[in-house]
Amino acid sequence: MVCLGNICRSPIAHGIMGKLIAENNLPWVVESAGTNGLHTGEHPHKDSIRVCKNHGIDISQQVSELFTTSDFDNYDVLYVMANDVRRDVMKLARTEEDQQKVKLFLNELYPNANKDVTDPWYGGPDGYEPVFEEIEKCCRAIIKKYA
Repeated sequence: MVCLGNICRSPIAHGIMGKLIAENNLPWVVESAGTNGLHTGEHPHKDSIRVCKNHGIDISQQVSELFTTSDFDNYDVLYVMANDVRRDVMKLARTEEDQQKVKLFLNELYPNANKDVTDPWYGGPDGYEPVFEEIEKCCRAIIKKYA
């Protein structure tokens, strides 16, 4: 799960998907990262932690990591939260195989719509609940499709 700073959208997606993976006993691994590195080493935004906690998911121990080219080697699918993030990740792709791993997250819910997950950073505390709900809906769609 990749977003810009790895403190809002991708940690939420990481937490939700982790919970669903455990509930479904899947042999999948989920991680998250950001493309800008501005928050590397930080925990998720307090409102990301709060909204997840309200839904029984603890993401407070996650730590922001920078997306690197080695992530292409370590993961089968790289879900990006927005088109600008996709562009940043694609710039690091070394091969066609790397490029094929990059998928817009919400395209699993809205095929070929190329929609961004709204960045709640700009919407205040109330903006996190609708983002959580959309991410959860998409995570459930991914589980249903691939599990």
